[in-house]
Parts: sequence; structure tokens; C-alpha cells
Amino acid sequence: MPPRLRILLPALALAAAVFGWAAPPGGETTPHRTGVEVHVKSSRYALKPTRRKPTLGERAATIAVKAVGVPYRWGGSSPTSGFDCSGLVYWAYGRLGVELPHSSYALYGEGRSVARSRMKPGDVLFFSGLGHVGLYLGRGRMVHAPHSGRTVEVVTLDRSHYGERLVGVRRLV
Repeated sequence: MPPRLRILLPALALAAAVFGWAAPPGGETTPHRTGVEVHVKSSRYALKPTRRKPTLGERAATIAVKAVGVPYRWGGSSPTSGFDCSGLVYWAYGRLGVELPHSSYALYGEGRSVARSRMKPGDVLFFSGLGHVGLYLGRGRMVHAPHSGRTVEVVTLDRSHYGERLVGVRRLV
């Protein structure tokens, strides 16, 4: 084996281990011109996908979903005493160290405006009159605390009256 190849092989093996390169199940091996086998499937190089860190908005949405089933309470901002709509947003982001006002009207002044077509998990959704808010979860869904006599719930915007009442979307961070 040529000396250059002897040096290159351990480096490639180390890179494969560090970056998680592996042959996919049922993949074929093809000899590469350097003598190193490259694993292919459907003529694409098989790389192990890397996990990305969730955004702050995604983390806030995940926290808010944990409150599903907690009773609505006007002025409430905790899972033990209940939530109103802005209290749910206040609590979810507060758990991540983000200080927000506990008012749907005041929340409308936070962050930046986002087009409905560009909504991402964690965006705050505002409805007619700005008296109601929810947190966007992705795939057309939101979590919110609707009103007295109900509990925190997840709804699909297009399958509820909320979709037609949406008047603003704000991205807080």
C-alpha cells in the first residue's frame, strides 16, 4: 500500500466516525479511485442527518402544549391556578427566561410582525380586536386558553373560527 494512502485511510476513518458517515441499510459499496469504498444508495452519498437545536419559539411551543387540559382562569398564568390566553404565552416564554407582558394588547407591541405564510412554531397569533392570543405550533395548529369553562387546547386554525379571525402574527425572538 502506498505511504500516502496509509496516512489517508486513518484520517478518513476518523472523519467517518466523527461525522457519522455510514452505509444506509441495504446500500451498496462502490470502489472509489483512491481505493476507499464509498457507500451509495440511489446514487446519493449516505450521510447521517445531524440534529439541530430547537429554536426558542419551538421550545416555548413545546412548553405551552404541556399545559393542555389546564382550566381557563382570567388573569391566570400558571398550571396550578389556571391560564388565560396571554398568561399561557407569558408562562411558556417565562420558563425560558423571556420576560413578556401579561396582556394580549401589550404583547402586540413585542417582537416583529410576520406574514401568515411565514409562521413558525412559537409565533404569537392575534385575533380580531387583539383580545385573544395563541401560540403557533406548526402545521396549521395553535395552542391557546380559549375562555371560561374551557381548558387549554390545541386547535387547527383552518378547521375552527380562529383561522378567519387571525389579524396578526408576531415573532418574539
